[in-house]
Amino acid sequence: MERNSSHSDGKEGKEGFLEISLRPFDLSDVDDLMVWATDDRVSRICSVVTCTCREEAVKYIKDCVIPHPWYRAICIKNRPVGFIKVTPNSGGDRCRAELGYALATKYWGQGIATKAVKMVVSSIFSEWSHLERLEALVLVENPGSQRVLEKAGFQREAVLKKHLTHRGRTRDLVMYSLLSTDPKL
Repeated sequence: MERNSSHSDGKEGKEGFLEISLRPFDLSDVDDLMVWATDDRVSRICSVVTCTCREEAVKYIKDCVIPHPWYRAICIKNRPVGFIKVTPNSGGDRCRAELGYALATKYWGQGIATKAVKMVVSSIFSEWSHLERLEALVLVENPGSQRVLEKAGFQREAVLKKHLTHRGRTRDLVMYSLLSTDPKL
């Protein structure tokens, strides 16, 4: 089982300095996942799957999370407080992958998402040697997530007008990217 661990950016939480780790989800994480999967403040600015009951969350973990090629829990003391995933493209787009993440609102503004993104960036290009470009799409009205990506080294590329229907409305997204620094590519 993969374990990545890092201390936060020096922000002190209620229990001292927060150490975060990334690990695969398992079914025992369902109650922790429900914290952000049922939070309207999270789903309002992220295209996360909203689960209205425990059974939906169990099905989501079994059918979508566990089989996903790179979907990890962002953990504090091994308890999931969010997720981060890298979704690969295929065929001619195999050189690109998309980054997505969400965090329980209790942990917003503490540097946790930034640290998790940096942890992924530090390993994903070597784990997937074919990967040359990591992309992230963020709702224009989500400046917090835009700051997370910028702090992790992503470059803002464009605003994609009317790119996604989210919660019944067509939304504009900001495209961010990070390119591999591998000299062989």
